[in-house]
Amino acid sequence: MPQTPHHGSGPSASRPLAGLTAIVTGAGRGLGRAEALELAALGANLVVNDYGQPGRDGSGEASAAPAEEVAAEIRASGGRALAHLGDVADFAVARELVGLAVSTYGRLDILVNNAGILRDRMVFSMTEDEWDSVIRVHLKGHFNTTRFAAAHWRDRAKAAGAPVYGRIVNTSSEAFLAGSAGQPNYAAAKGGIVGLTTSTANALAKYGVTANAICPRARTRMTQDVFGAAADTGGGTPDPLAPEHVAPLVGYLASPAAGGVDGQLFVVHGGMVAVVERPRVAAVFDTAKEMFGYEELDGLLTPYYAGRPPGESFAAPEILTLGHRA
Repeated sequence: MPQTPHHGSGPSASRPLAGLTAIVTGAGRGLGRAEALELAALGANLVVNDYGQPGRDGSGEASAAPAEEVAAEIRASGGRALAHLGDVADFAVARELVGLAVSTYGRLDILVNNAGILRDRMVFSMTEDEWDSVIRVHLKGHFNTTRFAAAHWRDRAKAAGAPVYGRIVNTSSEAFLAGSAGQPNYAAAKGGIVGLTTSTANALAKYGVTANAICPRARTRMTQDVFGAAADTGGGTPDPLAPEHVAPLVGYLASPAAGGVDGQLFVVHGGMVAVVERPRVAAVFDTAKEMFGYEELDGLLTPYYAGRPPGESFAAPEILTLGHRA
């Protein structure tokens, strides 16, 4: 069994992450910020990563970088947190980030990959830079941090001669599941993240590490052009697309209670969590000869698809209709 952390009499139900150390990337605003605050509230020590640099406010006064503001907010609430300003899509920066967590808190236990950007455009209009930048930040950024966290956990497990505690939560998207037409770069990156997640889950299970992916729907600075501003519902009703609806699932997946949850994909937003089933084989065709030819495939596949619903494909746009059932 994976080793559990030692911190006094053990974690309470309200602070299941007490004594654990977490990295959250892209945590200066939006989803990452909500996730970092959630993990801190559950007891974790935080390294808050974001690419944003210090700036100046409306009066011209110097202002802290977003990651520094989130770390300060956690410390003001009695938690332990420090900021890391850097681009996790840079291999060396990701190594530095994981090293900072280990040198500051003694070890790393939880990695939440959230950093990302959008460069939306139809595939026939997309530039090379719009493709490369999104793949770099999302997919390579997830790989970079995972690579160094995984090496840390493998080394610890080998030194201990037993599994250790490790949790990875990666951020995919419904754009991958539904085949979002205006986001070929983003959908490809998010699909790649699911592949990275399941591969990592299989590779690290023997070391006590789990890896799962979430597809969150949230109103953030990155998605403001997609979802627009929150509607005024009145009466203090929470925005169903608030990032705070997503953060508790991340907290759960990072916890000891989720030790049996591995290689899974979830859709989460607005008071709803959906477990996405793995792909299943719909039909199998065998050649009657030594190998297929055009005519035989035409005779088998053409009538098969003629009997399928028009427009049905591997994409699952019905995912976009999921919502909280009050």
